[in-house]
Amino acid sequence: MTNLPPTFRALHTDWTLTAPALPETAPAALADALAAGIPAAVPGEAHLDLLRAGLIADPFDGDNEAAQQWIGDTAWRFTTVFEWTGGAERHDLVAYGLDTVATVSLNGTEVGRTENMHRSYRWDVRELLREGANTLTVAFAAPVPEAAARAERDGALPHVNHHEYNQLRKMACSFGWDWGIDVAGAGIWKPIGLDSWSGARVAAVRPLVDVAAAPGGGHDGLLSVHVDVERAQGDAPVDVAVTVTGPDGDSLHATGTVAPGSSTAVVEAVVPDVRRWWPVGHGDQPLYRVAVAAGGREPDWTGRVGFRTVELDTAPDEAGAPFDLKVNGERVLVRGVNWIPDHAFLTEIDRDRYARRVADALEANVNLMRVWGGGIYESDDLYDLADEHGLLMWQDFPFACAAYSEADPIRSEVEAEARENVTRLSPHPSLVLWNGNNENTWGSVDWGWAHRLDGRGWGDAYYNGLLPAILSELDPTRPYSPASPYSFGDYRYPNDERYGTMHIWDVWNREDYTVYAKYRPRFLSEFGFQAPPAWSTLTRVVHDEPLDPFGPEMLVHQKANLGNEKLERGRQGHLPEPKSVLDWHWTTQLNQAHAIRFGVEHVRSLTPHNTGTILWQLNDNWPVVSWAAVDFDGHRKPLWHALRDAYAPRLATLQPRPSEAAMANAWEGTEPESDTLALILVNDTGEDYQGTFALTRESFDGTVLAKAAITATVPARGTAQITVPDEIAAFGDAASELIAAVPDDDRFAPAYRYGAEVVDQRLDPAPLRIEAERDGDGVLLHLTATSLARDVFCHADMVDPDAGADQGMITLRAGETASIRVRSTTGDPDAFAAAVRCANDLL
Repeated sequence: MTNLPPTFRALHTDWTLTAPALPETAPAALADALAAGIPAAVPGEAHLDLLRAGLIADPFDGDNEAAQQWIGDTAWRFTTVFEWTGGAERHDLVAYGLDTVATVSLNGTEVGRTENMHRSYRWDVRELLREGANTLTVAFAAPVPEAAARAERDGALPHVNHHEYNQLRKMACSFGWDWGIDVAGAGIWKPIGLDSWSGARVAAVRPLVDVAAAPGGGHDGLLSVHVDVERAQGDAPVDVAVTVTGPDGDSLHATGTVAPGSSTAVVEAVVPDVRRWWPVGHGDQPLYRVAVAAGGREPDWTGRVGFRTVELDTAPDEAGAPFDLKVNGERVLVRGVNWIPDHAFLTEIDRDRYARRVADALEANVNLMRVWGGGIYESDDLYDLADEHGLLMWQDFPFACAAYSEADPIRSEVEAEARENVTRLSPHPSLVLWNGNNENTWGSVDWGWAHRLDGRGWGDAYYNGLLPAILSELDPTRPYSPASPYSFGDYRYPNDERYGTMHIWDVWNREDYTVYAKYRPRFLSEFGFQAPPAWSTLTRVVHDEPLDPFGPEMLVHQKANLGNEKLERGRQGHLPEPKSVLDWHWTTQLNQAHAIRFGVEHVRSLTPHNTGTILWQLNDNWPVVSWAAVDFDGHRKPLWHALRDAYAPRLATLQPRPSEAAMANAWEGTEPESDTLALILVNDTGEDYQGTFALTRESFDGTVLAKAAITATVPARGTAQITVPDEIAAFGDAASELIAAVPDDDRFAPAYRYGAEVVDQRLDPAPLRIEAERDGDGVLLHLTATSLARDVFCHADMVDPDAGADQGMITLRAGETASIRVRSTTGDPDAFAAAVRCANDLL
């Protein structure tokens, strides 16, 4: 955790976990051990302490989730004894994260009570400390019965899933989700310790930035450092010093004073000829270090800022209202992913794990990550990495798929957490949007809440009142959206494709994935399709004999309602009936990749009417069948490779489009019929493009049936549409032909269009020759296609669970070659060759 004060002493050793009383559902054999106590890690969580002590099995394995539900029904107590000697004027006990409802005691005296895992707590304990040994206890209420008791006391409020998670300011998905394990527990999940200080301390810092054109050209950086201080005693003035150090090492200094009777000061600094911070793909990411000191001491706070401006344009236009994000005045076409907590147990996520997921995003050509509202205000580690790499961040406030009480104590806790986290995250240039909630505004309209609320508020007073007011006060430099989806207008349906942001979930839940083509969203902030994780990830935790898609342990690891039935329905008409569980695994992974590639290419082809997509979801928080592109063990599913291609900054795609005649004959207000085929080129780079494409219609054996050459010009950040000649666009034998648009260089990837789905195509079931060789710390697979090979993918983890391939979802026309490099120091090269599959071999 960044920005712990230099005067902070962590109390992270010699903790003991006890359960004074176990619920009836707990194993009786554990009673004595838990009454006596087991070693506890801090920061940590009760589940993990039980696992380390050998009292429970891996919560993720088999059907252990059900057997361990007693943990969420148990009140847990954490205790430590520490030595203390005085010396400073003030001694504060600081808890940066307690999960969740807790009573904190020092030497037998209650210090305070907590209600919220999303904020910190600070108590002056100088009168309670003793020279020598001191006993600190944190006693947590059992979260599941606590939430249920509050619903009984105050009245239940609508929510998804089976627990009353919306009664507590606790991470919603810890109670389980339609991709998440139910492991609601308790723990000291962030640092806890003593802050011993004298004189004055820096309590909070908000370094807000702006950029102004400089008179002589270039830009000046405008920095307003808002500093809150606390005095140990008295009301003397406090001098504040700010040092700004640029990426080249140059520094400037500015000072201010907190006047008597005040606790705040604003220190202004102008950074001449500043280097602006840009999103990935738009420029560099120079960062400026800011250090803040109070009272002449060493800096109490350090952080980094990037100088840029951010705005969100939702002004009405002729098609409705856009969702147009601009950084430094330049529109960003969003290629995004939704982010959930990367582990069901938050204390297991370290900076290295965050770095791996950021790499997963960036290497898939992602430029924005949305932190979803059923999780947490994300870690500074994640935001630091995003700052360094230009990955834009959208942060939801933690409200998801439920109604929330607008009365105290919840309201006061929401205000406290929002103020703290808006302040904490304010330095990060990657943070470009705050969002009020996930699907609650939509839910208030569509999910039948009215008769269940009895006139009570459902949270709108936060999303359209409290939260924007806090942002206006503390950080007006960033835009705010009340919800996702949201239509930015009174009395508009929240999920209207014509306005703002949209979620598409009828695809997956009910409709075939080709229904994506019926939508024309201005911005698509949630959509997705499921598939199982990598084979090694799945079989590590699912032990059904024989392995079956509907086996009992398999269904424990499928949290979506009728999820595996939807997988069956979703592939019908696209891919053949699987002949084995291995075929089921490949078929469903392939269909997920096909569905998302279809949807993304359609939506991106609507640029600039559409300005972005955010896939649900990048990651998993345990081994599970889900919408993720990267599974819990870090394996990149076929979806990831398809997303990387569909999210390429330069995208070529063949799409149906109406001809001029069809547009002229369409009734006003109706969509004209798409009666032609067009090559759509999206150029999301800063350079104009001019080049030549070879358009062909050819048979799977490589015979060219019709061809043409076209020259294309596409402006930077622009699009172009070129009609494909009829003799190429019209299939002669749809089951054995494809249309290809192949550029004359590698600035665009080829685009393909088929006349039939795989299940109806006459594909050669064995279209590849593969030669394998050991290559240093990896294996090289050399592929040659003897006929069209669709979606070639190496399931390297089947040979070595730690292995990964650098390419996947490769389509090769007859005669084409490619190489796949597998990262693995073990395993027979021929075994990796045998792990290569393609769409053809399902036939």
